[in-house]
Amino acid sequence: MRRNAARVIVLDETQRVFLIESRDPADASKPTWWEIPGGGIDPGEDTATAAARECYEETGIIPRMGPVVFTQHAVFEFGGIHFDQDEFIHVAWVNSADVVDSQPQHLEFLEAAAFMGNRWWPVDELMASDVNTLPTHLRQFLPDLAAGNIPEEPVHVGDV
Repeated sequence: MRRNAARVIVLDETQRVFLIESRDPADASKPTWWEIPGGGIDPGEDTATAAARECYEETGIIPRMGPVVFTQHAVFEFGGIHFDQDEFIHVAWVNSADVVDSQPQHLEFLEAAAFMGNRWWPVDELMASDVNTLPTHLRQFLPDLAAGNIPEEPVHVGDV
């Protein structure tokens, strides 16, 4: 499946990042991972609209969308499907007092089969952990983003 995708790094005012724990429902040998919300861009959507929609569908969170901070080209297998996608990764913010319950609102079949849970990770705790994250470069840039240092132009973090 060749497509464009939009993802979002959701941060709160206490320097926590929201991540979803997932697994590949078609391959139990793959380890689980923690990922930022996101998915395919629908026809007529811009990247910010797609990222906000995907965030709400996967988390129930309606963040204040920020700019695209990273781009990457990702090729991977998930759910028995080969994906080849260009990803536009936004940063967004939410006031933790506004987030009462962070639960999926509308998951597609594969997403529902992959969903294991979610949580707010303190940035320092995530940095010290050895959990798998997607995007794989998340830890490299997360402390600066959480501190409010937003790149002036999107950074291409490479091919994964």
